[in-house]
Amino acid sequence: MTDTRPSSTPASANALASATTLLPHPLPACENARIALFAMRRMGANGLADARAAHTMFTAFGQSFRRPLVLLRALMADLAATSAGTIAIAPCCCARMTPAESAMLSILARVETAPESARYLMADLLGVRRVDGVLASAAALAAAFADEGRPVTM
Repeated sequence: MTDTRPSSTPASANALASATTLLPHPLPACENARIALFAMRRMGANGLADARAAHTMFTAFGQSFRRPLVLLRALMADLAATSAGTIAIAPCCCARMTPAESAMLSILARVETAPESARYLMADLLGVRRVDGVLASAAALAAAFADEGRPVTM
């Protein structure tokens, strides 16, 4: 009798290599960065008025949710309008991040403390030289998170 069980080694190894190539970064350890990432993914996939993104912000920020939510919507709109190409986002259930998502969270974490580094990351992410408007949106969002006691760190 022959063994009809599928060989899991080659296929599993290929799937793992593919996943780590497309999603090379682990989720951030910072809970606040994970909140921002989840809301970005929801808005990127389902539009700026996504109810789950709004609910996540309400759950995280309580009655002070409006400012971070509106600023996140503004940032997402600015990113879409300014980008020279597509910005890759992963589905909400993914336990890893795309390079673009990692760059976006790094920008939020650095925009106040290392603005030149944040500017270079934003220019690379968007593929354009003039990123002042989008960077201002990112700074406002980072400040909104920090003002509510939820600074984004990486």
